[in-house]
Amino acid sequence: MSTLSEARFHDLVDAVQVTVEDAFDDSDLDLDLENSSGVLTVRFENGTQLILSRQPALGQLWVAARSGGFHFDYDESGSLWICDSTREPLGALLNRATLEQAGEDVDFPGI
Repeated sequence: MSTLSEARFHDLVDAVQVTVEDAFDDSDLDLDLENSSGVLTVRFENGTQLILSRQPALGQLWVAARSGGFHFDYDESGSLWICDSTREPLGALLNRATLEQAGEDVDFPGI
């Protein structure tokens, strides 16, 4: 269970979603972004999706990708979201998933 306050948790997830949206907007990928009720859905041209959803009760950010589902906890010391099973930072996982699903290397700075 995370020690983040609910307000801080939502602020952190909001900031991550903006960073992810900006990174995709700056890429050359043909995709659709939808942010609804705190869930960010990225739909690639080939029909695959990346979904970032917040889980406030757990203090986690969840990512659904073609390669599976991943749960991230916020690491205050490193100021990063870290996968609870692989220890991979969120930005690295998003980069890998985008490369796997859309064939493009997209940088997600600071996450």
